[in-house]
Amino acid sequence: MGEETKTGEVTPQVDYIAIEDSQEFRHLRRTQRSFVLPVVTIGLVWYIVYVLLASWATDFMSTPVIGNVNWGVIIGLAQIVTTFVITMAYVRFADRKLDPEATRIRQEIEAEMEGQR
Repeated sequence: MGEETKTGEVTPQVDYIAIEDSQEFRHLRRTQRSFVLPVVTIGLVWYIVYVLLASWATDFMSTPVIGNVNWGVIIGLAQIVTTFVITMAYVRFADRKLDPEATRIRQEIEAEMEGQR
């Protein structure tokens, strides 16, 4: 079951393959992907649109909006804001959905390991 240490204690082994194959872990991964994949796709498209606009719509991007501030500056700053918004949204999502489930799975594994001693 486990490995014996120099002091004679038996260290329980974790079956990571079984954990990965468990319904709970697969649900956790599916929940994470359901948030990450769409958000990353939207963020990447938003970034590519900015790069394309900067490359081929130079007249639009250099159009002044307020004083010397043009669309290029505004959209560039929006890229930074978008990054922070995505990060905050993921942290909130992880706190509410992922962390409780991951904690529950970890506690189950730790309880099983305690039972092996």
